Amino acid sequence: MKKLFLFLLASSISMAVFAQTKYTVDPMHSFVGFDVKHMGISFVEGSFKKFDGSFTASKADFSDAKINFTVDVASISTSVEMRDNHLKTDDFFNAEKFPKMTFEGTSFKKVSTKSPKQQTNKYVLKGKLTIRDVTKDVTFLVNYGGTAKDQQGNTKVGFQATTTINRLDYNIKYDPTGAGIAKDVKITLNLEFVQAK
Repeated sequence: MKKLFLFLLASSISMAVFAQTKYTVDPMHSFVGFDVKHMGISFVEGSFKKFDGSFTASKADFSDAKINFTVDVASISTSVEMRDNHLKTDDFFNAEKFPKMTFEGTSFKKVSTKSPKQQTNKYVLKGKLTIRDVTKDVTFLVNYGGTAKDQQGNTKVGFQATTTINRLDYNIKYDPTGAGIAKDVKITLNLEFVQAK
């Protein structure tokens, strides 16, 4: 009987240690933005106002996180209505035919340091990014901002992720020379997630 009790106790501890914890994005405290060079002399910034994302992890450092993210293309905003409407057409995103951009993470690894005692808050996130009808491998550099509890007792975690993509890779062919609108687009995600209870 004692052995059975110890086995059950060990099993329950093991399950607790390896239990998957889910986190969902808090849209009120998150930002999905991009910037692209214009005419080679300045930058145009924009953002997407509607998005959803979550990740699950069992390790305390999130290094086994499985991440999924979706962006509503029609929610694009550059603060100029005429430009926003153009970006929704087939010249760019074709929001009617391809209403969602998606990202599915394949790995989330902590950046190693020279000293085992030295802590790092930097990660490399790899995954599949789909824009229009094209899916490509992308790599984000991620800074982990930390973990905190809000006034309601919810556990929150924060990350900033950045990457640069070539828009032509995703069949966004408007101005293919890049003379007016650069080919490279920088993506910046400032994300706050809340732990599921």
